[in-house]
Amino acid sequence: MLKKILGIAAGLVVLALFAGTVWFLWAKSQKAETVWQTESPKVATIIKKAVSTGSVVPRQEVAIKPRVSGIVEEIHVEAGAKIREGDLIAKIRLVPDMVRLNEAQSRVEKAKIALDAAEKDHARNVALARDGTISASAFQTYQTALENTRTELRTASDNLDLIQKGISRTTGDASNTLVRSTIAGTVLEVPVKVGNSVIETNTFNEGTTIATIADMGDMIFLGKVDESEVGKLKPGMTLLLTIGAVEGKKPEATLEHIAPKGVEKEGAIQFEIKAALKPIKDVVIRANYSANADIVLDRRDDVLALNESLLAFEDGKKFVEVETAPQKFEKREVKTGLSDGIQVEILSGLVEKDKVKGPPEKTEKAKSGS
Repeated sequence: MLKKILGIAAGLVVLALFAGTVWFLWAKSQKAETVWQTESPKVATIIKKAVSTGSVVPRQEVAIKPRVSGIVEEIHVEAGAKIREGDLIAKIRLVPDMVRLNEAQSRVEKAKIALDAAEKDHARNVALARDGTISASAFQTYQTALENTRTELRTASDNLDLIQKGISRTTGDASNTLVRSTIAGTVLEVPVKVGNSVIETNTFNEGTTIATIADMGDMIFLGKVDESEVGKLKPGMTLLLTIGAVEGKKPEATLEHIAPKGVEKEGAIQFEIKAALKPIKDVVIRANYSANADIVLDRRDDVLALNESLLAFEDGKKFVEVETAPQKFEKREVKTGLSDGIQVEILSGLVEKDKVKGPPEKTEKAKSGS
């Protein structure tokens, strides 16, 4: 009897294992039921744009250079200072060229000798002119010679002063040793210090920069665009700038210039562009801020827009699948307008309340008998 019971029990266990295995294999073979996400079109602003990288710089930036070579004796400005045209920037102490100095000194000595001789001739002939021994016209020759030698001495002395000091009695404050600003603006940098040697600007040398000055009230965006985008640009377009140092704001600029010639950079041809920056209230824009510019090629404000990835294409037409009942969809043709690469303008075929089929959301095992 016991053997019979044990046999029945063993059979039931085997049967249960078999049934469980069959159930597992059947459940595993069932296809997952796909649940689709939906997305509705919404009112948005679509901006089609090209991208340019560059920096924000002053429109007018001037390097102030000395007109004489020498040693920086005084500096009267520092970076960040606001100055006017003609303000004193620095003073240069001359280091005279020995050849020129020797020639100037020699000229002064010769002028003194000539003046001494002219004074003696003049003195001898004064008495002769008084008693009528010589005519007035003959005496005038000695008078003229005296004036000429006096003028030559003054000129020679002034020339010597200019070589030695850079200033003379006749030039007054107009000295080449005084470096003055040629524009009004802000001092960006002063790359020299007192005691530095500087070289004058001439035909063969650019000269040493004493200071760099710019008008910070007139800034421009200076950037480059690829040749694939340059044909879409025209002066007057709006640029939206992203400046890392200016958070939370999108400064605007107006495109002014597009270079007629491109330059090769890293194997690609790029064209330089310039755009006038619009002032931003309570924001300080500094020279050489790096910036990226979105150039607005076209825009649509407050239009019905849809994620462009939801569109399907067939025979040159565009379609979406619209939900008609829960997880039931029908194909519908739509007409589109401007696209920014992410969203596309919907001209017809959809309204805001429509739900458009999107990607799968999740899967569930189909129930038995469904």
